Parts: sequence; C-alpha cells; structure tokens
Amino acid sequence: HDEWAASAPGLKTIHDALGIRKRILTAFERAEWTEDPDARRRLLTFVVVGAGPTGVELAGAIAEIAVHTLSRDFQHVDTRDARVLLVEASDKVLAVYPDHLQQKAKAQLEGLGVELMLGTPVTHVDADGVVVGEERIPAATVLWAAGVAASPLGEGLGERDRAGRVRVEPDLTVTGHPEVYVVGDLAQVQGPDGPVPGVAPAATQMGRHAATNLLATLAGRPR
Repeated sequence: HDEWAASAPGLKTIHDALGIRKRILTAFERAEWTEDPDARRRLLTFVVVGAGPTGVELAGAIAEIAVHTLSRDFQHVDTRDARVLLVEASDKVLAVYPDHLQQKAKAQLEGLGVELMLGTPVTHVDADGVVVGEERIPAATVLWAAGVAASPLGEGLGERDRAGRVRVEPDLTVTGHPEVYVVGDLAQVQGPDGPVPGVAPAATQMGRHAATNLLATLAGRPR
C-alpha cells in the first residue's frame, strides 16, 4: 500500500526511527497545548499496524513512553491517557513464533495497556487516522509494521512467496542453482514452526550458515 506510506511510515532505517520518534513526541506536545478534547484524544491515539516482531516492539515502546517516561513531563495533559492500538489482520500476535511465545507477548502487551485488535484488517489510512474493518479510528500517529515487499533483486531467482521472498533449499541456495545463496529477509526459510521471520538474528544465523557451506564447498567437504 504505497499510497499509505506518507500517513503510516514504516521502520526500516535509522532515518525512519528518527522520524517516528519525532511524530510520537510531537503528538504529545500538541496534545499539551490544544484545548479541543476531540483533538486531544486524536493526538493521544497511536495505531500500530501489524503484530509481527516490529509491531509488537513498537506498540510496547509507545505504551512504556506514555506511562513511564513522559508521565511527569507535561502540565495540562496526562500522557498515561494515551491509547495505543495494535492492529493485526490475522488472529495472532507474533504468528510466526511458537504458541507459548505468542501468549507471553500478548499478556505483556495487555499488561502495558496496549489494545489488541486481532483478526481485523486495516482497510484505509490517511492523515486523520485509520479504518479498521468498518470502524473509523481518529489517530494522529499511525505506524506501519505489517511488512513490506521484498527487494526486486529476488525477481528471476525462482519461486517466491506473496511478499516476494525467494523460497530456498535447507542450505539456503536457490533451487536448481547450488552456487547461488539467498539470506536475510529476501529468503523464505521454512523452520519447524513455520517461516523464519525476517529479523536481524535470523539473518545473522543465515549468514553464518551460508559462510560455513561456502567454506565446506571450497574445501571439498559436504555442505
């Protein structure tokens, strides 16, 4: 949904992180000075779209900022009144993780005061908020954590999934091309509990695994 990018930025780079921090802190500052109760509620409403690793961490961080970090920094607004919503089209938090970790993450988010809206897709995003299903939610800050399309570099490397990630063999090579490795969030790796998530620790492990196999091949050993 490239058309939503301006109203719902994602988190992929340091530049993105600085922009998101500015949005969050600016929303609290503007809420401090507005006398319109509807505008204040909108400014204190934060919507995170996508309950994968990035979305869970973002929602939890915003809730902690509101409840603990900023609670004594303002005179006219109580930051603890902030509403943080985590919206997910599927019915699970951290769907690619084992069930016990899903339940633990869900309990911790709820303990922080995060509202979970599971099984309900976002159907529209604009500068004034989001539409979740058929419900309009006014929000000054909407953050996109529902994933992005993989790099177009993967095109032509064989079978890809819906997000454009290349399906690889267990040794991380492209099917039919044992000389070509794909690692990181461009690779669709099937683990025991489903696809391996496109996060940094997994990418680091894939890099080590590919390097080990390359060295084995150069030494004439099996991968």
